[in-house]
Amino acid sequence: MMKLSDKPKIVISRTDNIGDVVLTLPLAKYLKEKYPESEIIFLGKKYIKPLIDCCENIGRFIDWDTLSAIPENEQAIVFRDLGAEVIIHVFPRPEIARMAYKAGVKYRIGTSHRFYNWLYCNEKVDFTRKNSPLHEAQLNFKLAEPLGINDIPSLEELGNSYGLTKLPTLDETWRKELDKEKFNLIIHPLSRGSARNWDWKNYNQLIEILPADKYKIFITGTKEESALISENILFYHPTVTDLTGKLDFEQLISFIAHADGLVAASTGPLHIAAALGKKTVGLYPSIRPMHPGRWAPLGPKAKCIALSKDCNDCRKDNHCTCINTITAEQVKKLL
Repeated sequence: MMKLSDKPKIVISRTDNIGDVVLTLPLAKYLKEKYPESEIIFLGKKYIKPLIDCCENIGRFIDWDTLSAIPENEQAIVFRDLGAEVIIHVFPRPEIARMAYKAGVKYRIGTSHRFYNWLYCNEKVDFTRKNSPLHEAQLNFKLAEPLGINDIPSLEELGNSYGLTKLPTLDETWRKELDKEKFNLIIHPLSRGSARNWDWKNYNQLIEILPADKYKIFITGTKEESALISENILFYHPTVTDLTGKLDFEQLISFIAHADGLVAASTGPLHIAAALGKKTVGLYPSIRPMHPGRWAPLGPKAKCIALSKDCNDCRKDNHCTCINTITAEQVKKLL
């Protein structure tokens, strides 16, 4: 176990996407419990900042997009001035590993399965994510072993460990859209290529079988997805409230926090909803490593559905047969 100072600064480096970052937030909680006087710093993509700002266990955010735009030698100077004692390379990137090495970060933790970590990391953990039976959120804790965190939390414990307590205020425009007399359900039908999608016909059938007197349904997505969603869902269901492209990320987080539930494939909003304790239904293929054993949403009211067999039919095809065996009736029952 490494010997840290009384008030160490610990950097969690994860420069990938929303869902991945959400599942890394419990690590910050456990680090803060282990080192109460520490400052936990998150290094991530610029657009992730509103999510990190919600987390009570993270004290500072470093924008990798801005940092990576300056010359490499200047990056190392900026990072050295940060005064970090530890960096945990949760999402491995050779350029970040090299920067931390040049910046003289005392403890640099990474997996031993990346060749560049043998050059730039002085604490290497022997594990691989690809074939592990552990959930993604649990795998993050393998990298905490050099810091004396040796017990991997259960999925139930992780589902209550996000620390998303500093939520932004929801704009009154969007607050008025919520119906206090109904179950406010968000459907997020697309995944920007990060997951296999449920077919449009399935989402349309789900909307049709949910009682209109009990459910108010919202559709979310990006501005770029708006036309596709309008053509395939809103055209058939004009009473559904269209929020595609209308909410920035901060307001999307807040709207999810004020809604009652969310249905989606394995996307960032799905994991945010689970982390906020919302009734969450995730739609998954059985193919490794996309299956729910690795990427299920974790939260007190989170559920997921997948075909109960190993499936490789869609490995080279984005149209997934097994995810589309999930029926609208199954989703309705979980809701």
